[in-house]
This record gives sequence, C-alpha cells and structure tokens, in this order.
Amino acid sequence: MAPRAADSTVLAGARVVLPTGTVEDGRVTVEGTRIAASAPEGARTVDLSGHWVVPGFVDMHNHGGGGASFTSGTVDEVLTGIRTHREHGTTTMVASTVTGEMDFLARRAGVLSELVEQGDLAGIHFEGPFISPCRKGAHSEDLLRDPDPAEVRKLLDAARGTARMFTLATELPGGIDSVRLLAEHGVIAAIGHTDATYEQTVEAIDAGATVATHLFNAMPPLAHREPGPIAALLEDDRITVELINDGTHLHPAVLELAYRHKGAGRVALITDAMDAAGFGDGSYDLGPLAVEVKDGVARLVEGGSIAGSTLTLDTAFRRAATLDEIPVEDVVRSISANPARLLGVYDRVGSLEPGKDADLVVLDEDFVLKGVMRKGEWIIEPKTA
Repeated sequence: MAPRAADSTVLAGARVVLPTGTVEDGRVTVEGTRIAASAPEGARTVDLSGHWVVPGFVDMHNHGGGGASFTSGTVDEVLTGIRTHREHGTTTMVASTVTGEMDFLARRAGVLSELVEQGDLAGIHFEGPFISPCRKGAHSEDLLRDPDPAEVRKLLDAARGTARMFTLATELPGGIDSVRLLAEHGVIAAIGHTDATYEQTVEAIDAGATVATHLFNAMPPLAHREPGPIAALLEDDRITVELINDGTHLHPAVLELAYRHKGAGRVALITDAMDAAGFGDGSYDLGPLAVEVKDGVARLVEGGSIAGSTLTLDTAFRRAATLDEIPVEDVVRSISANPARLLGVYDRVGSLEPGKDADLVVLDEDFVLKGVMRKGEWIIEPKTA
C-alpha cells in the first residue's frame, strides 16, 4: 500500500546526521513508526531550521533514573526510570544490575526480561557479582564471587535470552572460561572492575571479550612498567571502550586520549546512571549500599567511592560536542551507532536510515535537547515557529 499523507511527517531544514555524514538543510521522513525514503504529497512538514536531527541515543550501561532503580525497583518504577531517560534522548537502553545474591539476581533477571520482551528495554547487563574486591567501586564486597561459568550460566538462563552483557574481572578463577561461555552464547563479555595485568587482559580479549566497562574507572592506572588493562584495552581493535563523560569520572584529556587511540568507531558513551539521574540530590540506595548525591555527584556514604553517575546522554552529547570538541558525526557514532551494533539492534536503531525505527533527537545550535521521538511518537515535541 502507498503511504498516506496523514501517516507521514517530514522533518525539514535541520542539519541531519546520517551514517555518510551531515546533510545541511536535510529532511527526515517519518511514516508511522519508521523512517521512510520519501514522503507522499501532502505530508505534514515540521520546520526544524537552526536545529540538528540525530539518531536516538543508545545506552548500554544504565542502573536507573527518575528516582527509580533498575536493580531493585518494581516494574512501574523501572518504567519510570526508562521514561526519564527517554525524555533525555535515550530511546534504547539496557538495564544494568549491581552485585547481589545469586538468587536475587536471577529473580531480578526474570522481572527485567519481561520488559525486554515487551520492547521497553533492549536487554540486561549484569555488572557484578563476578568482579574484583580490589576494584569493587560501589559494589558490596561481601557479595562478590569468582566468575564460575556454572553461575554465569544460571543468570543467562534466568534472563531467558535477554542478557546482552556481563562485566567480569577476567583474571579471577573461572574468568577466561566464563568469557568463552558468553562468547559462545552471543553475549558481550566486558572487562571491568578488574585488577588484571596487561598479559591477563590480552588473554581475556583473545578468549572473546569485546568491551571495556567504563574504561579507566575501577581498574589499575596506566603505569610505564606495569601497563595493566588500560594499555591492552586501548590498543586492541577488537575492544570497544565505554566512557562516562560527566566531567567527574574522566578528565577531558583522558577522554581525548581514548578517542585518539580507539577512534570514534570503538567508543561507546554511556551514563552508568543510578536512581538520581534526572531526579536530583539526596539519599539513595545502590543495591545494598547507601549513596549520597551532592551537586550531582553520587558517592557511597561509607568510604566515599563514586557510585555510578547522575548523567543523562543529552548532557554527555553536549559535553562531547562542545567542551571536548569532538566532531558531531563522531559523537553520534559513539552515542548511537556503536552501542546499537554491540547490542545487536543496529538493524532497527542507531542511525537515521529508511526502514529503521523513527527514533531521533532534535538539538538546537548549542546542542541543547529540544525534541525526542521514539517509534514515530513525540516524547518531547520541539516547539517551532
């Protein structure tokens, strides 16, 4: 059937970022829930002159937002967190857990998998309990355990095919075998919260690890005689590195270092957000640990470790394009295309191409978010003259 004008909208006049580059005075045609190659005569036109149109953001590491936790919240609370991030441009996201008892994590996987199956989430990311006590960050040390492949398999089974990523300290007993198990099941093995040496990290990459969980954070620093995991993760083209660009987790020079060594095709900008994202300062829980958020920075009450972030991806985008002076096309790859490919959803999201979901973000000339569309429906409709 030919498309009907009533079902079609043309977004016109903006700078549109496509996989091939930026088109000045571009057009994006939305037909129903998808992007179309052309519009029928009489289609509604929205003038977005003076704006950018970029693909909806894809967050592959997110623990919650809007006052709600993906780790422990009810279904309604998880949906609140999802809505909060959608209002900040993240149209596709996974739910990340934190360290907990195995039975609790398995039950949690069952809850979250239902939201994946109904299309609210793109998958589940297990961060912990298979991480190093030396680099635990905001994880309860009492609940940490070695990455036993049998226990990894238990969580895979509990997730019913919706697990997308596990963060592992691959130097621990069972780490390499767990990486191989995940690779065999098409699930991302991410190296993070690790105390590994350079050589141990190389071994894990050779076994099938493909992602560095929040590179630089929760791992040994780069040293000239002990390069540790950072050097191995930066130098290997098989690895995509997560970066938290909130101005707290990373110095701008370190962000530039990662982009320079990896190239934009191997960087994924993430939030690592916790409940306070899009909500505000105050007292929160991250799993079993108490967190205090002050001036937008989340820290454990006991010990003061950074406890995730309060970041939203619109802020990460704006920082990258302005303060960090990263080309807009490279920011789009890092915040949309690359994570979509890793999560196995690039056939549907991550770029503005005909046939894909009409997921997009409208930004003004200063990269401030002005509109969000998901599957052809405005979550935030841009105000036009």
